[in-house]
Amino acid sequence: MHMPTKPKLEQVRQRIRTKHDSIRTEEAYVQWVKRFVLFHQKRHPAEMGGKEISAYLNHLSLKKTTRPQRRTKRCAIVFLYREVLKKDIADCRLRNA
Repeated sequence: MHMPTKPKLEQVRQRIRTKHDSIRTEEAYVQWVKRFVLFHQKRHPAEMGGKEISAYLNHLSLKKTTRPQRRTKRCAIVFLYREVLKKDIADCRLRNA
């Protein structure tokens, strides 16, 4: 089965709007989802799971970022999988990202 190379970013936007989150949250989450996809050579998030999420968050944790930035990137990926893709990500380690 062939998956599209772009995540459905419009679905991310729509779900955030449905939850009445701010435009800043929407913009940040969309950017983090794009970065996640690019980090994994444009693989569709539906093809990936906990292993890829952990690898991405671990990679980002090595960069110097502020605590709110770390929380935002983690929340964006969790949001993508739980709210948009409806996929369980229990097998990834999100605590230290």
